[in-house]
Amino acid sequence: MKIHLSCLFKCFITFTIIGGIALNAGAQLNFSKKLYTYQDTLRGSIGEGRKKWNVLHYEIQVEPHIGSQSITGSCIMQIRDSGLTLLQIDLQEPMVLDSIKDQNQRYAFSREGNVYWIQVPSENNTYPFERTFTSFFHGKPKVAIHPPWDGGWIWKTDSLGNPWISIACQGLGASCWFPCKDHQSDEPDSGAILRIIVPDSLTAIANGRLSKKELLAGSRISYTWQVTSPINIYSIVPYIGKYVSRNEVYPGLKGDLSLTYWALAYHQHMAWQQFTQVPQMLKAFEYWFGAYPFYEDGYQLIEAPHLGMEHQSAIAYGNKFKQGYLGTDRSGTGLGLKWDFIIVHESGHEWFGNSLSSYDIADMWIHEGFTTYSEVLFVEYYYGKEAAEAYLTGLWLTIANDIPVIGAYGVNREGSGDMYVKAANMIHYIRLWINDDKKFRAMLLYLTNRYAHSNLSSTIIEKELIRKSGKKLTPLFNQYLRTNKVPILEYQFAGKTFSYKWNNVINGYDVPVKVNFGMGEKWIYPNQKWKKMKLKNGESDQQFKIVEGFYVVQKLITAQ
Repeated sequence: MKIHLSCLFKCFITFTIIGGIALNAGAQLNFSKKLYTYQDTLRGSIGEGRKKWNVLHYEIQVEPHIGSQSITGSCIMQIRDSGLTLLQIDLQEPMVLDSIKDQNQRYAFSREGNVYWIQVPSENNTYPFERTFTSFFHGKPKVAIHPPWDGGWIWKTDSLGNPWISIACQGLGASCWFPCKDHQSDEPDSGAILRIIVPDSLTAIANGRLSKKELLAGSRISYTWQVTSPINIYSIVPYIGKYVSRNEVYPGLKGDLSLTYWALAYHQHMAWQQFTQVPQMLKAFEYWFGAYPFYEDGYQLIEAPHLGMEHQSAIAYGNKFKQGYLGTDRSGTGLGLKWDFIIVHESGHEWFGNSLSSYDIADMWIHEGFTTYSEVLFVEYYYGKEAAEAYLTGLWLTIANDIPVIGAYGVNREGSGDMYVKAANMIHYIRLWINDDKKFRAMLLYLTNRYAHSNLSSTIIEKELIRKSGKKLTPLFNQYLRTNKVPILEYQFAGKTFSYKWNNVINGYDVPVKVNFGMGEKWIYPNQKWKKMKLKNGESDQQFKIVEGFYVVQKLITAQ
């Protein structure tokens, strides 16, 4: 979750103003292309050193050294070997890999920037087979200056001067602190263990459930946390501080779900009051998306030293116990102040982002578009459909239309920040086009069930949405995801004749839109050539408008 702060004070605006902004943005087609490096390719693609093996499980041990802001640790990586000869281990500078071994030997390695290369001799085993590599590491990991927008370790103190430490590394990657296979497509099939060693005056929390707590020499304590489900490794994080906790049980679709809330001790009263919104969130999202995806690992909401992140089964919360987004309403409608943005948005990622994940971060619209739309569905569940649509259209001013939503593949590069609101509006367009809310909900439930705990590409999800909706959605996807142009419905009247066509669109764009001439809503089917239709009795050019909810621009063309 990386909503830009510039979005905070945007207000609700009319469709006409939105149209003006979109028209200007639509001209920005020749944006400069970034030049990518070899290191970008190593980070973002499945090259020779990442082929022929996949991760089954991580067991990480880390000990933060607070005074020096450094860490030492080890990582046991269990893999399935399908003919591995070259092993790429990702560990970003300035972190250092000390050694790596398997069950039989210690390996030599060479470093190339943020990658370590290990030559692995062929085994006599029948492929595939399981094997384990153990690595040891140390260093001063990159410090996050403005988390969660930039990644790294967070070394802060609370208002009483106690250490308060965590990590936010989405995009930057988990390899900023421990050696791993740092590609979003390879989540550990059987989850992960994170063992955190801290001074015995502090508490350490992580994903899943606490499996062991052990006193160590030197006034230290070890906390071992285990998550059993596949997990995006940027979600594997410690939270360290002077915490207290509260537990409750939510009677969900799959039975009792354990909820654990963590807050700094002196914030607990505010926290327990604010966190009463968690069951409300779960009730709405289990209706729209099906059962919470990680019953085995439970749900935790943890006060964090930054705004928030969707860390799987251990949601980071830093919204200062305020309604909306740090006390503001991004939609400008007032609806966003009726609920806590971080609780709703970051928890929505448990379904879209953590359970259903993209192969490549270029397709992060799958995470952020659906999760932004989850805010809309939350509003609809509690305040009605009209309120939900007002909330969504109120977010339009936050759309930049700068570059395409889908980023560059294979180089660890996201697309536009419009992956949030613009992609959510595209999803809403599909819903309007289907024109059957029961069918739309069934489509969401199908996606979250069919692709639970798995990774997929934009291409796959597009095909599924086309198949389940029964609509020809390809032009819509290509327009809204792969260009920065907003469709313009150009129209003119000559007496009772209405002429219309699409402009500022890709070739072959023939997506329908719903309009109203004052006598009720109807669908029209523009393409890039002028079409004509006769107005019926009672219909008027003075009352013409595109029906609310379609993220398109309407433009009257004056007859020459």
